Amino acid sequence: QGQLQESGPGSVKPSQTLSLTCTVSGETITTPLYYWSWIRQPPGGGLEWIGYIAYSGSTYYSPALKNRTAISRDTSKNQFTLQLSSVTPEDTAVYYCTRGMTEFNNWGRGLLVTVSS
Repeated sequence: QGQLQESGPGSVKPSQTLSLTCTVSGETITTPLYYWSWIRQPPGGGLEWIGYIAYSGSTYYSPALKNRTAISRDTSKNQFTLQLSSVTPEDTAVYYCTRGMTEFNNWGRGLLVTVSS
């Protein structure tokens, strides 16, 4: 089983774009039938699925966030990236990358991102 690790800034100002990268080791993001998701958990709240990028490169986003979300990948680095635009303090959360689409089998440790001026 591989490992996933989130990286990126821990603080973003309101109206800016949050950008996080997930580096995958021990597995290949282009492996057939593998899906790679971003999930977040706000302080005191539950898990919220943001979206995924498939082994094929196709993407699918939560309807609640799709207008602000983009997930892309760099296969040469075995990484996938989340961009969330026009952030507000309500986007403050621990952001996780994980393997899976509806069931999640492998998680990064998570990265706290705070949206504050």
